[in-house]
Amino acid sequence: MVRPLRNIDPALDHAWHPLCRSSEVTSTPASFTLMGVPYVAYRTTDDALCVFVDQCPHRKAPLSLGTCEGATLRCQYHGWSFDAEGACVAIPSLGPNAALPPRARLSAPAAVAESHGMVFIAPKTPLMELPALGAYHDPSFERGDLAPITTRGNAGLLADNFLDMAHFAFVHTGTFGAGEATEVGPYDLERDGFGFSAVYEHDFANREDPAVAAGTRALIQRRRLTYRYSAPFHLELALDFVDAGGTNVIGFFLVPVDDETVTIYSSIWRNDLEGSTERMQEAIDFEVAVVEEDLRLQSRFHDLALPLDLTDEVHVKADKTTIELRRILRDLLEAADASGN
Repeated sequence: MVRPLRNIDPALDHAWHPLCRSSEVTSTPASFTLMGVPYVAYRTTDDALCVFVDQCPHRKAPLSLGTCEGATLRCQYHGWSFDAEGACVAIPSLGPNAALPPRARLSAPAAVAESHGMVFIAPKTPLMELPALGAYHDPSFERGDLAPITTRGNAGLLADNFLDMAHFAFVHTGTFGAGEATEVGPYDLERDGFGFSAVYEHDFANREDPAVAAGTRALIQRRRLTYRYSAPFHLELALDFVDAGGTNVIGFFLVPVDDETVTIYSSIWRNDLEGSTERMQEAIDFEVAVVEEDLRLQSRFHDLALPLDLTDEVHVKADKTTIELRRILRDLLEAADASGN
């Protein structure tokens, strides 16, 4: 029997996870938590990104309270200093020429990288490629960031919700779901390793369209949804507005903070706003309202775990994306367990 996926599962150590936005990492050390482990992140004077477990090996003091001095991170408690590789380079209490204990090293994740404005880490050797997002490099798109949202929740359940196409008319009645058809028609899905893409077209209420307010276009319009998923919690949705024109790309990056808490980083990329900061803010506010509608339900699940055994729930044909999510995460758990570390 396959175990359900909780926010803290050892198998998740073998995957890439968003830790924070790139803009949140400066020369001032900052602390971020992933799966119950606190990490310190900072940039050296030559802009090198450094991420370590947020504990000094001496007395476990949080290094995020220390200072970055050039390429050196200095612990506030006893002044121990560490270079960008995590090696201890100075212990003031021993004097300037003392031999330093070999074990005086910082603990680092297996891999650290930046992609599409996010800092990613893999606590252990990742089993998949670093997630990428094409719209980030496309100059025709403008980017807007939602403020990070920390909520009670399960990252697997939130990923499931993002990929689910059958809840729109019931959960999102205050945003885009009002008047939307409840039946989910057939759609295509293609798996690629620890990820997949799926394409679906449907009718929806386009309340953002200025032509709707002007009375020159109908509220109910056609929309093409292209989902892209990368295990475990990296999600992308490209919304092509067939009637109104333009594309809205939503990036949804989930950080399992601890067993009951998730931080949601979400950004949007739009190519139809013509440089308007006002329209971008309106688009951001709209996406925040959509997420809040989801969280009113997601934050109240009794069991914060995503079932991966397909016999634990009742599935229907509309659940193709969320069934594939479960299969991929099950395969991830099995591959990580088989790695033996």
